[in-house]
Amino acid sequence: QVQLVESGGGLVQAGGSLRLSCAASGRTFSNYAMAWFRQAPGKEREFVAAISRSGGITYYADSVKGRFTISRDNAKNTVYLQMNSLKPEDTAVYYCTAGRTIVGVTTTTAYDYWGQGTQVTVSS
Repeated sequence: QVQLVESGGGLVQAGGSLRLSCAASGRTFSNYAMAWFRQAPGKEREFVAAISRSGGITYYADSVKGRFTISRDNAKNTVYLQMNSLKPEDTAVYYCTAGRTIVGVTTTTAYDYWGQGTQVTVSS
């Protein structure tokens, strides 16, 4: 089992920045690719970004490319999502997830463990 706890969400104005963190515990963190998904009210959960086990490969949804950066610190068992130039359409609950999968796979079923989520609200 891997336990994931997200933090760092909040309310921010359009154009602002937030950094989300996800602390992992349980099995060896570096054995898992990590990703962020998000879910807005009334919409399906969608892929945001993923990072390989070593951190050397990253992959982003087109909607966040150039604005968001995913990173990880395997020594701290933590993955991050730096979000810049935020837009109202980025408003959602953001979920951290871990899986033994290939970076670039964007389906929720590819990931095994999920956090509880953290709310990000971007006001216009």
